[in-house]
Amino acid sequence: MRRALRWAAALSLLAACGNPAGPEYSHNDLRLITAYTAKNACSCLFVMEMDEAYCRAFAKQAPTVYSLSIDKENQTVGSTALLLWGTTARFIDATVGCQLDE
Repeated sequence: MRRALRWAAALSLLAACGNPAGPEYSHNDLRLITAYTAKNACSCLFVMEMDEAYCRAFAKQAPTVYSLSIDKENQTVGSTALLLWGTTARFIDATVGCQLDE
């Protein structure tokens, strides 16, 4: 009886551990990083009206696999990761703030 309980406990523990190799990488992670970075940098620059150096540090993500482009004239911020995934955030107005482009 005790032996069966030990086996059941061991199997339950192994099942709870999930994938022993770790979580699988998903390209959605890069979409999330670029969207979050673009939106935060846009809000920092055009809503909070902070300087560019501060906003680059404010919006920094780890791992740093993205690049940030700022267009102050059009009030947009673009973020790209590994040249394949990209997002642009655009300042709408002081009430709405910044929104991500489709």
